[in-house]
Amino acid sequence: MRISRALVALGCSVAIAGFVYAGIEQGQDSLTKLIDGNIRFMSGGLAKKNIGESKRQELAKGQQPFATVISCSDSRVAPEIIFDQGLGDIFVVRVAGNVVEATTLGSIEYGVEHLHTPLLVILGHESCGAVQAALETKGKPEGNIGAILKKIMPAVNAARKAHKNPSETLNIAIQENIKNTYKDVMKSKIVSELVHEGKLKVIGAEYYLGTGKVELINLSSPAERDKGHPLKKAA
Repeated sequence: MRISRALVALGCSVAIAGFVYAGIEQGQDSLTKLIDGNIRFMSGGLAKKNIGESKRQELAKGQQPFATVISCSDSRVAPEIIFDQGLGDIFVVRVAGNVVEATTLGSIEYGVEHLHTPLLVILGHESCGAVQAALETKGKPEGNIGAILKKIMPAVNAARKAHKNPSETLNIAIQENIKNTYKDVMKSKIVSELVHEGKLKVIGAEYYLGTGKVELINLSSPAERDKGHPLKKAA
């Protein structure tokens, strides 16, 4: 295992011995579970969750989430809720602006390698306050919050070049920021190797606050989401 044994020493759950890495098909299966969950969330027909004592006792023995999600800390964007999942289903890493640095990237690596999740979702969202703050920043960002804004500034600068109105500029910056996070995540040797070996699927997505819909975005093309289409099973 590439992951440090120190994580286990810190009390992190250990995956069941002999667990075989899932192939890309299992990554697609995991995506389908999230798609179906988001559809249930949008319709209000949420699945009944087992959060009783028996489930808690089961999870006390270890965790086997089927996806890792890096998302914004925004209180309106809770991955377990918008994807209609229960305890132990998804491994969530949250930070304002859904940006990554050493500790968040280490958490992602823990999810995809040590917990063997075959899917990684980079999830941004509509009206992101962190991206808006970066757009409104004058001068050089400072302090701890400034460190987050610095990570978002390249996306802001790219969005401004489109010369759109403020609302469109914000939307472009949000999607460019998701793409930049993807680029940062792929700098991880662990993540990139798993992707190259076909053991990990990585997608970018954006959550829309009013509709509750999650849409895929194209991580390799200019800032443009698949307009009008929710998460697609064939993605």
